[in-house]
Amino acid sequence: MSQLTTHILDTSKGKPAEGISVLLEKPGPKGKWLAFAKGISNKDGRIADLLKKDQTLKTGKYRLTFETLSYFSKQDIKCFYPLVQIVFEVTDASHYHVPLLLSPYGYSTYRGS
Repeated sequence: MSQLTTHILDTSKGKPAEGISVLLEKPGPKGKWLAFAKGISNKDGRIADLLKKDQTLKTGKYRLTFETLSYFSKQDIKCFYPLVQIVFEVTDASHYHVPLLLSPYGYSTYRGS
């Protein structure tokens, strides 16, 4: 399993959100974010292989960007947040699980296990 995983739950349905594209980014020069990994949520709403098996993130800030507009558009549902960006900080080599609880007009997140 990757050091970093995510899980997306569509709370408006009480079901996993399949098919959401996710980018993992790190800070780059001049305040820009640089994408270096990507994935798509599976039928369980999970991305377990965002990083290579032996890849470890250095300490620092990272950002996950979830492309939510296409997920809701495919269901003919309007949404308020076309994308969700979560900035978090890695402080050691432990496992980081960053879940996203999503609905068309809101979202929340937390550090999972």
